[in-house]
This record gives sequence, structure tokens and C-alpha cells, in this order.
Amino acid sequence: MKINPVYRQETRISARSYRLPLIILLCNSVLALVALLDMYSMINRVKTTAEIQYSSFLSLYVFVASIEFIMLLLIVPALTSGSISGERERQTLNLLLTTRMTPADIVVGKLLASLSTVFLLIVSSFPILALVFIYGGVTAADMGVVLLCFSSTALLAGCVGICCSSVFKRSAIATASSYCVMAVLVFGTMALFQFAASLRGGAAETPDGTIWLLLLNPAVSFAAAIKNQMGSLPRIPLLDTWAGNSAQGMTAGQWLGLGIGAQLAASGLCLWIAVCQVNPRRKKRWIS
Repeated sequence: MKINPVYRQETRISARSYRLPLIILLCNSVLALVALLDMYSMINRVKTTAEIQYSSFLSLYVFVASIEFIMLLLIVPALTSGSISGERERQTLNLLLTTRMTPADIVVGKLLASLSTVFLLIVSSFPILALVFIYGGVTAADMGVVLLCFSSTALLAGCVGICCSSVFKRSAIATASSYCVMAVLVFGTMALFQFAASLRGGAAETPDGTIWLLLLNPAVSFAAAIKNQMGSLPRIPLLDTWAGNSAQGMTAGQWLGLGIGAQLAASGLCLWIAVCQVNPRRKKRWIS
């Protein structure tokens, strides 16, 4: 089986560097600390009131999953936004283009090398999320759906980062641009939907055409996954209505499937733009 040369080289460098175990250690330490502190506060509440509220234990699962989701949005663009622009700054991109590799091989290899670190982080955090199995209420299938949501979010953020890295020559500008694009997808679509609801004099519970923009929002897809499992969103009340009562009476599970599909399509578009920007023949054709 032929392995992408860029992916093989990048994974070797990553395995020999201290950055990979450091990222995994820090992220999992933050998640474990949050989970243990939340469990400690709930146990003290039980000792004080002598009442066991199992909904509080389920909120631990929602809270830890939300923290990991936010960490993915912050980490993935930083890992991928310097992939192509870093090669330009080191003046090694032209050397890669003179090899027998195609521009698609270079872009996909860089993307896979960055996402392998992220997916390793997602898998390594599974035992922390599985703490809720002690109390029940969440099945392994539910956990798999959340991990699928994490994977689609990581893929979207990674493709956005590598797209910005191929468009801009400087890594600093590419990193800032990738964070801006992700902010538009997460907060911009929400603000536009809320603004459209205020213009028509209605409430956010009444959907219109702008709600379809929320399919590109990974935060709403994540909220739909939690909504489908818990029936409510105790820690994300603002997204409860959007995720549960989406357009034309769809359920949260249907919205999650459409959202992941739309985000995969957006990821493919960003990847295609990155390949076109790296391809020197395509640039010359556009210039001419």
C-alpha cells in the first residue's frame, strides 16, 4: 500500500518532537481536571442535601464534551494554518512541486498529518468522557455520535486552516484568517439568524431561510447531537431551540445528519481551493 510521502515525513517529524505528547498531555489534563472538579462539587452537593440528582451527572458529560469541542476549535486551525505557508516561508514548496507528487498529494498529506494528531487527541480523551458510564444514562452509541461530531468539526477546521495557508503567504496572516473564518461560521451564522429574526419581528423559534446557514455551524451540529441524546441542553440553553426545533419540524438527529453533510461539503470545497492555489499551472492559467 502506497503511503503519501508528505504524510509519512510529517508524522515521523511529529513523532520525534515533544509537541505531540505535550498537546495530548495538556488537553487531557484540562479535561480531566474539569471532570474531577465537577464530580467533586456534585458529590459535596449530595453530602449536603442528601439528594441524588442523576441529571447533574449527565450535565458532567455535556460540560466535558463542550470543553473538548471548544478546544478543537482553538487547536485545529493553529495546527493546519502554517502547513503550506510554512513551506513558502522556508522556500521549500517549489522543491516539493518539482517532485513526482501532485499538488493534491502535498495538500492532502499536510492535512492528514495535522489531523492525525487531532484524532489521536480525540481518541485519547474517550476515557474521560466515559466517566459518565459510572452513573449511566449515556450509551456507547451516544458517545460514538459525539466523537463523529468531533471528527467532522476537526476536519472542517483543518480544511479551513489549510485553505487559508495556501491562499496567504505568511503563516501569521493565514492563522489569523483561519480563526476569522471559523468565528464567522460559529458566531456569524448565529448572529445573522438572530438578526433576520429581529427584522421580521418574530422570535428565533420561528425559522426562515437563514436557518439553513446554521448547517455550516459546527456548534449547532454539536448542540443537535447533545439534544438528541439528552432531550435538553442544560449548559447551552441558547442552542436548545435552534438544535431541537430546526427548520420544517426536523428532529435533532435529522439536523445533525444534514449538518455533518454540509460541513463535509464545505471541507471538500476548502480542500479544492487549497489544491488550486498550490498548483502552479492553475495559477498561470488564471493569470493569462
